[in-house]
Amino acid sequence: MQYPKYRCWNKDVVKKTSLILVQASTQQSLTREQKEAVGLLSIGTFLEYFDLMLYVHMAVLLNELFFPKTDPFTSSLLSAFAFCSTHILRPFGALIFGYIGDKIGRKSTVIITTFIMAFSCVTIATLPTYEQIGITAAWLVTVCRILQGLSSMGEKVGAELYLTESVDRPLCYPIVSMVNIFSGLGASIALAIASVFTIYSLNWRIAFWIGAVIALIGTTARTALRESRDFVDAKKWAKESIEEFGETLTEVIKNNPIWNEKIDFRTMIAYFLLQCTRPTMFYFIYIHCSNILSTTFGYTAEQIITHNLIVSIVDLFGAIFIVYLSYFIYPLKIIKAIIGIFTIALLFTSYLLPNIHDPQDLLLLQCFFCLVVIDTSPGTPIFLIHIPIFKRFTYSSFIYALSRTLMYFITAFGFVYCTDKLGHFGLLIIMLPIIIGFTYGVLHFEKLEKKVGIYY
Repeated sequence: MQYPKYRCWNKDVVKKTSLILVQASTQQSLTREQKEAVGLLSIGTFLEYFDLMLYVHMAVLLNELFFPKTDPFTSSLLSAFAFCSTHILRPFGALIFGYIGDKIGRKSTVIITTFIMAFSCVTIATLPTYEQIGITAAWLVTVCRILQGLSSMGEKVGAELYLTESVDRPLCYPIVSMVNIFSGLGASIALAIASVFTIYSLNWRIAFWIGAVIALIGTTARTALRESRDFVDAKKWAKESIEEFGETLTEVIKNNPIWNEKIDFRTMIAYFLLQCTRPTMFYFIYIHCSNILSTTFGYTAEQIITHNLIVSIVDLFGAIFIVYLSYFIYPLKIIKAIIGIFTIALLFTSYLLPNIHDPQDLLLLQCFFCLVVIDTSPGTPIFLIHIPIFKRFTYSSFIYALSRTLMYFITAFGFVYCTDKLGHFGLLIIMLPIIIGFTYGVLHFEKLEKKVGIYY
């Protein structure tokens, strides 16, 4: 049987036909169907992350309502727990949504996850506070945060996979990165809403009702999506092989190069190390620096939210600039350059932080790190393509979820204890190994790209 013109196989399948490489590097503009998919997924990602980050950025206010008041050190631990609760069951959710995505389709997953987000927002909006029902409030809000974490994981990975499998190179680099931009936009708008509601002492529950309505709109809009092209093509080819040769399902799975693709352990380790950086960077820029604003400069919840809004806007513009560059410069080259800049800056940060005596100086430092933050974007399509297609959703989402769960726990509690014992130099104990692991991951995928001739 002739192999189909399939652009998302791993290196062993790519070698079978030169047509794959031609298709993988020729698309310069989007078709009408692709534009519709990009629009729906981008809007959906924006809505999803608006809902997810609404609590994160209002945590300085909401944690006081749903958790008991304690001393500053214990409060920091409770804050870390509230933040990490979003990620506790993400690996379990990744297995569920990964199975749905790989067996049923990418479309079904993004619809289900958006609905779960809407449900959790409604629950938070109607939930009694700690003062009203005691510790039960803390447990219930934690469950809601867990559900939000599960849904956001399936949504973001699903959107990135869908676009990776629907748009060819080099256009897929900036297009898939749009998911990252719209997630950042959702977070920024959530911060803006949080700022308005806290400054003017508005009822915070209204903000979550807005989030619930937004999520329901996103769920309805995504029903118009079609299944991703590559996923449909792969299933179609497997079905045609049965019809043409009369093979049983067992024989198809045994002989079919798509079904039989094996996971490369080194590639999965490299992908995991790549995914460990973003949660660490996010926690440092937004959560750790917010604690500094609160403890060192006496910032109120309202001031912290407004401060972080400025940081998120800079973060958003930095992401847009990187996406723009990815259309002209190969993504792995961009990422390698950022690694060098960020590493040098980090070595000076442990010295700078103890000597910051003005919150505006801290703001400048946060904004700088937003512009040079180490992240998988815009190389996401490159990393995903090297995972077998019928295992792609399960493995990528599980690793994404596992990395977030581990790193948010390590970072959140590690920052508290390391800085308590070693001051700001304690940050290097966590962040330097993360940078080294990320560098290894990039070099591994760079090697895979060179083997198939798509490194330029």
